[in-house]
Amino acid sequence: MKRPSLFSQLRQRDLRTLLHPQKALDRILAAAVRSTRADSGSFILVNPNSGLLDIEASHGLSERAKKVKLRPGEGITGWVATTGLPLRTGDVRKEKRYVSISAKVRSEMAVPVEMRGQVVGLLNVDSTNVDAFSATDEARLIDMASEAAQWLELAWEIDQLRLKSRQLTSLVDTAQLIISESNLGEILEQITLQTYRLMKTRLCSVFLLNEDGSELVLRACHGGTDLYRQKPNLSTEDSLLGSVIKRGKPVAVVDVVKEKGYIQTDIARKEKLVSMLAVPLIFAGKSLGVLAVYTQQRHRFSNDEIKILTTLGDLSAVAIEKGRLLARVVDMEEKLRASERLSALGLLAAEIAHEIRNPLTVMQMLFHALVETLQMDETSRKDAELISEKMRQMNRILDQVLSFARSSEPIKEQVHAQQLIDDVFLLTRHKLLQQGIEIRSQVADDLPPFRADRAQVEQVLLNLILNAADAMPQGGTLRLSAALEDYDGKSHLALGVRDNGQGMSPDQIANLFAPFLTYKESGTGIGLAIVKKILENHQSKIQVESKVGQGTKFKLLFPIIDPQETALG
Repeated sequence: MKRPSLFSQLRQRDLRTLLHPQKALDRILAAAVRSTRADSGSFILVNPNSGLLDIEASHGLSERAKKVKLRPGEGITGWVATTGLPLRTGDVRKEKRYVSISAKVRSEMAVPVEMRGQVVGLLNVDSTNVDAFSATDEARLIDMASEAAQWLELAWEIDQLRLKSRQLTSLVDTAQLIISESNLGEILEQITLQTYRLMKTRLCSVFLLNEDGSELVLRACHGGTDLYRQKPNLSTEDSLLGSVIKRGKPVAVVDVVKEKGYIQTDIARKEKLVSMLAVPLIFAGKSLGVLAVYTQQRHRFSNDEIKILTTLGDLSAVAIEKGRLLARVVDMEEKLRASERLSALGLLAAEIAHEIRNPLTVMQMLFHALVETLQMDETSRKDAELISEKMRQMNRILDQVLSFARSSEPIKEQVHAQQLIDDVFLLTRHKLLQQGIEIRSQVADDLPPFRADRAQVEQVLLNLILNAADAMPQGGTLRLSAALEDYDGKSHLALGVRDNGQGMSPDQIANLFAPFLTYKESGTGIGLAIVKKILENHQSKIQVESKVGQGTKFKLLFPIIDPQETALG
């Protein structure tokens, strides 16, 4: 019975070890050295990025010899890598192709390691004796190289699966970190940090388009110095990163310094940036910017790396757009609060003006009557004229105040309920979802338009929705509805805002629209007063239904446009 080879015995004993690429290389080489009775040996792989022959495992070589990197065609190993043929030399001193890495070596034997018809490496052994290796040794080494190729390919595939598993886990963690942020600046910082860690690159940066889309502006980076952070904006027309925007596809470059279109080569040299991979940030078909990574050595990015960065780019685009939308919502809320304060001041000013004007009018009448009945000297007459002028001045001031209060009169236009509700949802959905509030909408089909000041009605709905959110601090359900209803014998469009929050008592409902009265821990108490004022200015009605612990429903009733008026409009 034929005795199993030394390599086969090793394979049976240490299967688990052979499924790790580096350990497999070490064990295979050790078996080859023992089998051929060599003094030293190396397992060499062709580097796909540099094209050089890298010693990945060695036995009996000096530290200097381990660092030698030959090119294909250079030396005995380079010749084998190029031709794919084995080579056995009995005396290296007589071999012109030999490149000396040790003065003691006399015999050398190298055989190719092939996978799917392509040389991926070499199995090489050396001896200090002349004619140390026989044809039998060469045949044995060829067999071992063939078997090694099979195991190495399997080990690499398993290692790739491990890597993809780690990458997938990291990708999920990265996505959670990126999406969890709400501030745009923090989102961008997380994108660059997590991408830098996941891709294991020298530098990662995010560029966003300016308002007119003519330039890419560096908004965040990780791994770069101040020199890189202060780099000027890039033109989308003339720069390499600009081509990523125009093409809408990833761009990979082996050496940015030598690449046409890469403008800031001096910065790249000082930052030690060599290879680059950049992907576009696209949301809903719109380009937002570019996500780019750089390596410190020449590197050809694999398809898997391109897919990973593209996925990160897609996630980043969603997070960026979310951050921008939240910023707009916060800005809208601030504007709403400011509008509420101004409207309340207008209401208050109007009330005060009316209260002052009545007694002022009486005072003017009595004063003029008094002046006509009195005999006054020149000084007293001048004083009386001055008092009269100041009264007229006070009247002008009151006119200005009343004019300011009347400036909030609605500018009416045709408003469609579905579009109005959709726009309000867009402004409030992130706040409501973050608070755990489920949003539901029910709009009847074929609703006619109604005439209203769109901005003011939107302000009313936003105010009611924000109040509903405050009434559901632990989450709940918010329902918006639109339907036709009869009121006082006429057709009205009814807009409904309903929550299942804390609800209100009858006393609270009775005082609900009183200015500066609030039942919340924070707030001015003027929001609902403004809501009522806006509805009154629209000749419309507001109805409230609420019970403690069962939620609240507001119904806004707007008169429907007359069909003839609609046709004329």
